[in-house]
Amino acid sequence: MSRLEELKTRIKEALPGLECVIGWQKGYDALHNTPLFMRSDADVDKLEWGALNVHNPAVYLPTMAGKKVGVVVKGCDSRSVVELLQEKLIDRDNVVIFSTGCDGVVDLSKVKAKLVAAGVSAGNAEKVVTDGKTVAVTAGGQTVAMAMADVAADKCLRCQFPNAVLADVFVGDPAPQPTASPSGNADLDALDAMSVADRMAFWRYHMDRCIRCYACRNACPMCVCRDHCIAQSREPHWLSQDDSTTEKLMFQVVHAMHLAGRCTECGECQRACPMDIPVLALKKHLNRTIHDLFDYQAGVDVAAIPPLLQFKLEEDNIKERGW
Repeated sequence: MSRLEELKTRIKEALPGLECVIGWQKGYDALHNTPLFMRSDADVDKLEWGALNVHNPAVYLPTMAGKKVGVVVKGCDSRSVVELLQEKLIDRDNVVIFSTGCDGVVDLSKVKAKLVAAGVSAGNAEKVVTDGKTVAVTAGGQTVAMAMADVAADKCLRCQFPNAVLADVFVGDPAPQPTASPSGNADLDALDAMSVADRMAFWRYHMDRCIRCYACRNACPMCVCRDHCIAQSREPHWLSQDDSTTEKLMFQVVHAMHLAGRCTECGECQRACPMDIPVLALKKHLNRTIHDLFDYQAGVDVAAIPPLLQFKLEEDNIKERGW
């Protein structure tokens, strides 16, 4: 029995006691898998597992508070579940976590670029076959094979958790620990190499392209104060609706600050951005600062309290009284 079939069997066994189980299914074309809410055995039969499962299903959990639900997760997704549990935004007794080893997911923008280079339109994708090392896309009657390493999501290039850090049901053998690629943090390295003036110019250029759709916020599993988001709040009125670079940059900076030490770097904010703005780099920069100051990584320990959600009179790495 394949791990996908075993996963389906275990979900069907648990489903009678759950409102639903969240996973992935084939989407509107061969290149896209989309979220699946399983409420019957027929739904479970639609479940997919593989390199096209790019969404983070943990984003739906806070909206289903009070209901007993299941969620199928990749290793990176499981960190979001853990972080939600740490902040008591979901109830551990109401969440059943299903998982198996992850071999990585693709970045569809990289796949489409490969197809364009081969003279094939991604809009005609008819079939996708993956084996962990290669992705073969058939479109317009032509098959284009590409190395998984060339089209993997950047987060997979620096993956530390190919297996769920927390799971109630884990099927199959654990995935081997991948070797981190130097290109996994190319975005931060490029920003570090810039002068402060150049970095500001970089962000102003990208923020000028922002259309204020808030897909970055809506796709973020840790962005949970939407009813009181500064983007729409009028009391207090932190942001205007001006389509100015300054207002848009202000929103992204506040968003990143709210996620400091909480972001699990699932990359959904950047994946969801229709303008391909590299907003994840802001979160990664703050995560690096949090790690350096507090030796803390989000979403790996249910019992841990994120450093910005607690107070210590004297931090080990912050010498406030050192003068």
